[in-house]
Amino acid sequence: MILYLFPRGGQFKFEFSKGKVWQYPDYYAPFDFSIQKSQAEINEDQEAVLTSVSPYLRIDLSVKDSVQVRYAKAFENTISLPEDQSQLDSLFEFGDLLLQRIYRYGVLPPSYLHQGNDLVFLIQDRTETQVRIDSLFRPESLFDFIATRVNQAGYTSYLESFQDMFFELITPNISLDQVFTDSAVQEAIQGISLSRGGVSAGELIIAKGDRVDEERFEKLQSLRSEYALQQSDQQSLWIVFGYSILIMLTFSLLFMFLYNYRLSIYENNKELTFIFLNILIVIAATTVVLNYNTTYVLAVPICILPLLIKTFFDARLGLFTHVLTVLLLGFVVPNSFEFVFLQIVAGIVTLQSVTQLHRRAQLFLSVGRIVGVYLIAYIAFTTVQEGSLFKVDVIPILLFLLNGLLMLFVQPLIYIYEKSFQLVSDVSLLELTDTHSALLKRLSDEAPGTFHHSIQVANLAEAAASEIGANTLLVRVGALYHDIGKLSAPNYFSENQTGSYSPHDALSPKESVQIILSHISDGVALAQKNNLPQRIIDFIQTHHGTTLVYYFYKKALEENKEAVAENDFRYSGPKPFSKEMAILMMADAVEAGSKSLKNPNSSEIESFVNTIIEDKKEAKQFHDAHITLAEIETVKRVLFQKLINVYQLRVEYPK
Repeated sequence: MILYLFPRGGQFKFEFSKGKVWQYPDYYAPFDFSIQKSQAEINEDQEAVLTSVSPYLRIDLSVKDSVQVRYAKAFENTISLPEDQSQLDSLFEFGDLLLQRIYRYGVLPPSYLHQGNDLVFLIQDRTETQVRIDSLFRPESLFDFIATRVNQAGYTSYLESFQDMFFELITPNISLDQVFTDSAVQEAIQGISLSRGGVSAGELIIAKGDRVDEERFEKLQSLRSEYALQQSDQQSLWIVFGYSILIMLTFSLLFMFLYNYRLSIYENNKELTFIFLNILIVIAATTVVLNYNTTYVLAVPICILPLLIKTFFDARLGLFTHVLTVLLLGFVVPNSFEFVFLQIVAGIVTLQSVTQLHRRAQLFLSVGRIVGVYLIAYIAFTTVQEGSLFKVDVIPILLFLLNGLLMLFVQPLIYIYEKSFQLVSDVSLLELTDTHSALLKRLSDEAPGTFHHSIQVANLAEAAASEIGANTLLVRVGALYHDIGKLSAPNYFSENQTGSYSPHDALSPKESVQIILSHISDGVALAQKNNLPQRIIDFIQTHHGTTLVYYFYKKALEENKEAVAENDFRYSGPKPFSKEMAILMMADAVEAGSKSLKNPNSSEIESFVNTIIEDKKEAKQFHDAHITLAEIETVKRVLFQKLINVYQLRVEYPK
């Protein structure tokens, strides 16, 4: 689909920018071509055409006839009749001649705004007459004309009467014929030449070391545009072949990155579809805008792509995807180096500034930074190209501001993608932290000990995740819901038991361990029933990994060593496969085990935390979690400090 969107014409093989030095060998015109006018020159020509076109006005003959019929009655009702009959006839004839003079061409409506030259075409029936606009009466100048004629005729005493009469009689009878006028304007615009002068084949366009000034830049721009039109059908096939290789190479790089560093995404067709769909949308939007007007490409919010990828995955994948997409667009946009530089820099700023998208103010601040980077880079490029800071065009600045406004639509886009692809963003995670939600409220009411344990684990895990740069919001939500499976049998878990009695006393070790192990599968089923995202269900499945339920295993060994199979007392897993899941496993084990400590000192707590986590390491629970040994040590330190605070102890300093 991207190949289909790409142009079929050839690409000019030299990259150039206004104001830079031509680093290539002397370049001669390969064929004859015309120098294209700039958009500013075309706009000037169009404005000149608009002022030179004669508009078409249409005369309504019925208005004149109607006025003529009403004149006699209006004369009798308005003019004070003199005793002398000859003077009466003279006044009547004067008014009639004045009326004929006014309607010789006609009267314009008050709303008419003249555009074009001083000549207009009057359409009467099927004939056209060209007259000056001054020959037509306007309502505001009509009464001055009447006053002049009345005074000249010596009827000054009747001036007010004539003005009152004509005020009631005169009706505009000329209107603009929009169809004819628009047709004339379009015909004139189509006659505008889009080129000025030409370059002959073999003529030197620019020599090596010359600066690309305004004149040379326009010649090179014209040649680049003409170059794409000079390709034969056979050459077009080769061009398509070349584009296909470049596109396949680009996507191969993306596949390699996903395979080596994001294998879970590589194996997930839904997530791959999401990434490729957004790449396609960005490229399609850019090419559509390019086909309409190349200037408007600056308004395309390309930085939405890395923002979306970071929201649902991570910043590294967002940057990699953004860079590859911008490189693909570099094949089709004009001034590709400037475009690629602007977009890559803006993408980096996007990924570094947008850290908490669920905070509305954060999005506005980030968009402001992105627009700021666009403006700074554009002004710098313009200064280099024009050799002056005062030649910055205001149009690109407005387009960058529009770009920023369009970036704000990322919020509804995130919501749409969440529902369409069942993905999870920070906004959804934030909603899941609400402890008054139905599921967590039920956990609080039916298993208060487990609920309190989950809150404590969430606090520990969030602090540890913040220290090593993991997703704090994700690990907190995972911790809040990791033990919801205990709702199936809350009294069989020690944190919900009161007194010394335990229901496990009446059960065999095998029966007890089945209840303990089932809180994983029960939790997954309950999460799916309540439409929790898969990313949260992963925490439920992995927070115990494949560890052993050692208490009941040892109890079973004490009862009958020969009949005990270790796998019957082991969680089915899988093991944690992200940093956040590994952090939850450590925080869960430490928080649960710390309840057995009675009045510990700091040394005992440190030894306890170290023992718990080292046991997990020896059981190889962190091998798939992409967490380093240094990060595990950092998590140990944070958990130790938090438990010190819980037990309100001071660190013992050596003597």
